[in-house]
Amino acid sequence: MTGIPRWVWPAAAVSLLVVVVPLLGLVGRVDWAAFPALVTSESSLAALGLSLRTAAVSTASCLVLGTPLAIVLARAPTAGWVRWVRGLVLLPLVLPPVVGGLALLATFGRAGLVGRSLHAVGIDIAFTTVAVILAQTFVAMPFLVVGLEGALRTGGSRYERVSATLGASPTRTLTHVTLPLVWPGLRSGATLAFARCLGEFGATLTFAGSLQGVTRTLPLEIYLQREVDPDAAIALSLVLVLVAVVIVGITYDSGGLGDRRGRAAAA
Repeated sequence: MTGIPRWVWPAAAVSLLVVVVPLLGLVGRVDWAAFPALVTSESSLAALGLSLRTAAVSTASCLVLGTPLAIVLARAPTAGWVRWVRGLVLLPLVLPPVVGGLALLATFGRAGLVGRSLHAVGIDIAFTTVAVILAQTFVAMPFLVVGLEGALRTGGSRYERVSATLGASPTRTLTHVTLPLVWPGLRSGATLAFARCLGEFGATLTFAGSLQGVTRTLPLEIYLQREVDPDAAIALSLVLVLVAVVIVGITYDSGGLGDRRGRAAAA
């Protein structure tokens, strides 16, 4: 009836199990009696708060920096340089996070390409909260750019041409036509970027270190607790999973509203 081949259903079920079974294993290892104490310790709350704050700022940075880039990649005339630029943008998706951290350290460290000039005027970025935000932005921006570029290409440029014909400036067309039309894609990309920021570990550890209250995000706290208190690491891992599920679930549950807004803007 649905047009889906029968063999697809069991394959999809196996794919779902690959994701769900490890999460069930995690839940089964939680020490529920000690769970409240484990997740409300001073270090745990500090790490969770830092993760949420830095992820929010990093996602905002991805929106500010990644939106113009996605528009250029989607709307620029077909040219060879677009393919190369897109490849550069996607590099953080395929590079090991620790390599990204080393690249950031080589750029913004005290002896780095940019860092040495900043250090000369008294500005140090490495091993600060700003370094956490830079690391998260570096690894998360491709998610926003890819999602938004795909939405822009799928939506086409017909309504933008109509807006220009009616005398709207390019900026007004962008803010009143283009962005409302691609709002679902923009929202999805931002959500994935936020989730990636929450889970960032390798680049943060390499570039920002692990200083409690300054650079020790929740993934770093989990790694530290794994060595000294496995029960605390399991409990904090579950907290991170729950936070990510809630954020992604709320965002994607509002998809119908976003789609209706996009259609209303187009009309």
